[in-house]
Amino acid sequence: MIRSMSLNQRIESWLDSRKISFLEKNRPFITLAFAQSLDGSITTDQGSSVPISNHLSNQLTHQLRSLHEGILVGIETVLSDDPQLTVREWSGKNPQPVVLDSRLRMPANAKLCQHPDKSCWVLTLQESALAPAQHGIEIFSLDKPDNSAAENNTADFVPLRQAMQFLRHKGMASLMIEGGARVLTEFIKAGLADAIVITMAPIILGGYKAFGDLDLGGARLIPEISPLHAEQLGGDLILWGDVKYREIKA
Repeated sequence: MIRSMSLNQRIESWLDSRKISFLEKNRPFITLAFAQSLDGSITTDQGSSVPISNHLSNQLTHQLRSLHEGILVGIETVLSDDPQLTVREWSGKNPQPVVLDSRLRMPANAKLCQHPDKSCWVLTLQESALAPAQHGIEIFSLDKPDNSAAENNTADFVPLRQAMQFLRHKGMASLMIEGGARVLTEFIKAGLADAIVITMAPIILGGYKAFGDLDLGGARLIPEISPLHAEQLGGDLILWGDVKYREIKA
């Protein structure tokens, strides 16, 4: 009798099949992966850090990291959590760390600047040539958004499509997005999510939500997870599936 696959194996098999079938050539395959409470909170308030998931779920997160060539967070996550973004609780290679940092606020003592085998890529809107030399990071300056972006409150945000094209040009075929909330929101709004893995912990925080305003008024593409898979891992609930965008009229 063939032994059934574990949850970790099934998620890995699903993710591998999704990456193989990915047809876009101008950007990486993109997975959103994060932990939240039952009420959708990823922390108690913006700028703070709260442990949410259990040990088994943390192992799954590190497994997911090992299955992607790159891993991306925003500068607010660096400033509040000081993450390492390495694979420590699973067997596999460390993904290339990438930080969206439009105003170059990356602290010199960040753990990402002491990565064991990679320099952190920092994507910014500032002139990289004018930035002070900093150990452990490589700074890449992208073009600022046009005037229309200012109307959408993204003038101070690294343009995602340009950033994704840049990463693909650098040879990155798969990318995991870990947060924070604004980064997750902007990727969903831009239609730049292909897969999602959510760890839902049995707690209620009443705090800062994973997704902000998606500006879905009028005829818009509504993101949905289809098909949706769910299974308990320890005390947490793991939700995963393909991210699709269907058009509806308000």
